Amino acid sequence: MDKSPKELFLNPSYIGPRPDILQLIPSSVLKVLDVGCATGELGKSIKARSTVHVTGIEMAPEMAEIARNQLDEVFVGDADQILTNGLLGNSRFDVIIFADVLEHVPDPWNVLTRAKDYLTHDGIVIASIPNVRHIDTIFNLVFKGYWPYRDRGIHDRTHLRFFTKKNIIELFDNAGMDISKIKVNYRIVEAPSDKNRFAHRFALPIIREFLAFQYIIVGCASNRSRSDS
Repeated sequence: MDKSPKELFLNPSYIGPRPDILQLIPSSVLKVLDVGCATGELGKSIKARSTVHVTGIEMAPEMAEIARNQLDEVFVGDADQILTNGLLGNSRFDVIIFADVLEHVPDPWNVLTRAKDYLTHDGIVIASIPNVRHIDTIFNLVFKGYWPYRDRGIHDRTHLRFFTKKNIIELFDNAGMDISKIKVNYRIVEAPSDKNRFAHRFALPIIREFLAFQYIIVGCASNRSRSDS
């Protein structure tokens, strides 16, 4: 049976905490834009840590309504339209977050390019993007001849775009941004599992990109060196 829009929007995979993102946000920031803020859990954790103004953009009205109780302000609508049409006015942000968002929009290249215009001079973009090159994709395509449409994860049925590490680097390069850091969340099994606690131990150079479930990128508009962690 098909799920209702509300059930899909309130999917736990979209609204959970993101400590992996939080740890990359400098504690000294004053203004943060969370694109695809969902119910505002990440923004809430940012505000709990320091005095910071958090703005959210959220497509789903149900989640935006909840986020309004957590964040300072929330814009409801398509991120591409909001960024392109200047609906944020003259606002500038120290950090702009895309936590598993860019793969959901029709034109992530334009969205990232437009977002750069809203950064402060030393501002950064933090984006988490699933890796379609994961071994689960290869197993299903090569051995099962099947694309695994799912309600979450790499093969979320609502994804419009798919990325490998090279695609991600190209995405940031096309937006005129340098990547200063790349973090990796490894998984042996694509779905959440206790087995994934040991995934980093198997992430040897020859196979690590096949165990990369998700890349977390820190990018900036200035020229800074790229470092893999």
